[in-house]
Amino acid sequence: MSILQGQITRRSVIVGTGCLVVSFSLGRAFAQAPAAPAPPTTPPPTTPPAPPASLPGSLDDDRFLDSWIRIDPDNSITVFTGKAELGQGIRTALLQVAAEELEVDPADIEFITADTGRTPNEGFTAGSQSMQNSGTAIRNAAAQVRALLLAEAAKRFGIAPTELRAENKSVLAKDGRSVTYGELVSGQVLHVEAQPQSALKQPGSFRVMGKPLPRVDIPAKVIGRPAYVHDLRLDGMLHARVVRPPSPAATLTELDQGAAEAMPGVVSVVRDGNFLAVVAEKEFQAVNAMRTLAEAARWEERETLPDQTDLPAELQRLEREVGTVAEAGVPSSSGKVFEATYTRPYQIHGSIGPSCAVAQMKVDGTLDVWSHTQGVFPDRAAIAEMLAMPEEKVHVIHMEGSGCYGHNGADDAAADAALIATKVSGKPVRVQWMREQEHSWEPYGPAMLMKVSATLDDQGRIASWAYDLWSNTHSTRPGGAGALLAARHKAQAFQPEPAELRISPSGNGDRNANPLYTIPNKRVLWHFLPDMPLRVSALRALGGYANVFAIESTIDELALMTEADPVEFRLRHMEDPRARAVIELAAERFGWDKAQMPRNRGRGFGFARYKNLAAYLAVAMEAEVEPETGRVRVIRAVSAIDSGEIVNPDGIRNQTEGGILQSISWTLYEAVAFDRTRITSTDWSSYPILRFASVPDSVEVHIVERPGEPFLGTGEAAQGPAAAAVANAIRNATGKRLYDLPFTRERLRNAVGRA
Repeated sequence: MSILQGQITRRSVIVGTGCLVVSFSLGRAFAQAPAAPAPPTTPPPTTPPAPPASLPGSLDDDRFLDSWIRIDPDNSITVFTGKAELGQGIRTALLQVAAEELEVDPADIEFITADTGRTPNEGFTAGSQSMQNSGTAIRNAAAQVRALLLAEAAKRFGIAPTELRAENKSVLAKDGRSVTYGELVSGQVLHVEAQPQSALKQPGSFRVMGKPLPRVDIPAKVIGRPAYVHDLRLDGMLHARVVRPPSPAATLTELDQGAAEAMPGVVSVVRDGNFLAVVAEKEFQAVNAMRTLAEAARWEERETLPDQTDLPAELQRLEREVGTVAEAGVPSSSGKVFEATYTRPYQIHGSIGPSCAVAQMKVDGTLDVWSHTQGVFPDRAAIAEMLAMPEEKVHVIHMEGSGCYGHNGADDAAADAALIATKVSGKPVRVQWMREQEHSWEPYGPAMLMKVSATLDDQGRIASWAYDLWSNTHSTRPGGAGALLAARHKAQAFQPEPAELRISPSGNGDRNANPLYTIPNKRVLWHFLPDMPLRVSALRALGGYANVFAIESTIDELALMTEADPVEFRLRHMEDPRARAVIELAAERFGWDKAQMPRNRGRGFGFARYKNLAAYLAVAMEAEVEPETGRVRVIRAVSAIDSGEIVNPDGIRNQTEGGILQSISWTLYEAVAFDRTRITSTDWSSYPILRFASVPDSVEVHIVERPGEPFLGTGEAAQGPAAAAVANAIRNATGKRLYDLPFTRERLRNAVGRA
């Protein structure tokens, strides 16, 4: 696989790599923007400078067009994004956005994703914000480039821009004259800021956006070409394996590394405090040496993990601070009251391909790292801190990993490779985690406890709502070296940054804890746990998964108390017209009013607007329950989603289908197991997931069209509603409510047995 190994920066691209960067003086390029008067020569000293105008999406953080669009003299086009392709199809959707506004075919664009030497810094690819931030930035940048190309061509032809059109990498005049994009920028290297307004194309004129485009990342994966960082092979590359401690608090007390060092192909044994690794010429040599080294290591272990048999009590014991998420009116217990306690266990990402990274320390003192991290720039900062290197000497390039959706082991594997590479001068080093390492050491989705107390008035409406949740922070992504395992295990260990209670509109552990329904009196509190006995971080949807599960389960119980239909009860309390639309569409396509369930089958419904400010999603499910065995199988799922302007409808369907299936897996099967010392769920037997035999017969996704509306994101919208729909379908089938995730066979048998 050919990989550009030299240190490349956007600055070096601009000043001397032989390419031409698109950028123009914007002047009167936009017909809707009148020319600004010339500023006074000497501004009054008492007048402070005006702050720069806000720009759309991530343009506000990287304001120059040449950070996003490049056109070369040969008429080739390159588009840059700081977001990473994680299997969510964002590379394809962003490509469509750029192609639409540039009036070119998607195949005409080279698309570069997250790379600290080449792309804008867009932080993490997380929170279903890639389309909102990067998509909006690229669309506006591309539209401005198109307008500027038209303006430049108009100047050359001596005609008005309205007499021209852009098409197929050229600007065409009505009289037949034409000029290519490359010719228009030939001999110019320009660098100016984008403008707040753009002449965006209108939905009725779209050629690429809103239409299905096959995923550009899929072909290589299907035919076996290099697609993942796991596939990367560099000349002279060595293979490394890390020997992890047997438990989170273990300390390495004794090591005889002689036997491992003497094994065939072994190049080096690396030890730095509790960090222990072996480097070999071939991969299986590294695996064998790792096992030998592990047998020779002696560790001192301590009991530091909580009591899993009473996890809710442990969570309440660890509470240190309480924050108010939402408050309105005065919650009361007057009227019909429903109270419940719900729990969620620690859960893993369960990436099918264990984490992997490649790093090379070069003779010029720079370090290249290839990683499936979700944030190349934050990871660069953390690695640089760990190694005491200047950030500009560290170059992190994103390559896909086979499994993600949150902060898994990718950053840690990158740190492993970086640290080992500094001990093996000049040669690339590939680090591949083992399955048991991925299960035992990746950051988990935090356990949660949710308590609800809701009151109905005489008209059958929710009058009062009190909601309390107990949870750690849901994000410990790299910002500092202390977020990396290798840095924590070094002799000069870095400590994790202290966790802080932070309540924001997009939420964290409190994500979606405030119901979108109209409730006059409510109070939502986050009981914050700064101590993290198990290592935790972002897992798809953060707290939104468990909070929506608890809220929507309660909504169904309240509907039963009023003898109301669950869908009608939701609509009774919903004012947002877009929310009502997805609820009604999902119910209609499911055939909710006509769905008569046979014995041991039930139907369930779930709804949420992700973060209460992103995509709307409702889903109805039919599930079958086997009381004797406790097995639950979802037969069919019918969903409706509104994620704003549609770029790639297939992409929206893919993400929604995948989210529903993953949520079913979490809800029915998944929980991290541990004793007071170690993680014990270290493989797929001890940590079961949804298998093909249990996949629903059908999963439908119906998309609400919102032409001209802002992008709202898609990737995490299904997690909470799908869990609630499963729970409510089981309730409908058995008459019993399950409160503790996951709904294992044993839990269901126990619940039904108490009938």
